[in-house]
Amino acid sequence: MKKSDFIAEVAKRTGVPRTKADEAVNAMIDVITDTLRSGDRLTLTGFGTFEVRERAARPGINIRTKEKITIAASKRPVFNAGAVLKNAVSNKTAEANATPAANAGKAADNDADDEADNKAASKPKATRKPAAKKK
Repeated sequence: MKKSDFIAEVAKRTGVPRTKADEAVNAMIDVITDTLRSGDRLTLTGFGTFEVRERAARPGINIRTKEKITIAASKRPVFNAGAVLKNAVSNKTAEANATPAANAGKAADNDADDEADNKAASKPKATRKPAAKKK
């Protein structure tokens, strides 16, 4: 999704004109940028955290001349996803938000799966001979 698509989706979901959604998205990006530029961390609970990490100077090699160089220290923006976002992406929200009654039925199914797993674990595993050493 491109920025213009994102703005259109925000306008659609909020019911505001596209120009207002554009202003809101750009304002949000400006706030994140200004916060990181000042060296602060921005946490959006459940969504994630934006922060700046410093990278130390390190040795490198110029691949054209093979000359050793020093790569300068730098700062880079980093985003760490929050639990709610991680669960939404991995589709865990349906199970996490399920009612206790729904989970009770799953518990019975899990018991049957556990028995099958135990039977499979009791079978001896095939062994493999080590490869012959080459001289």
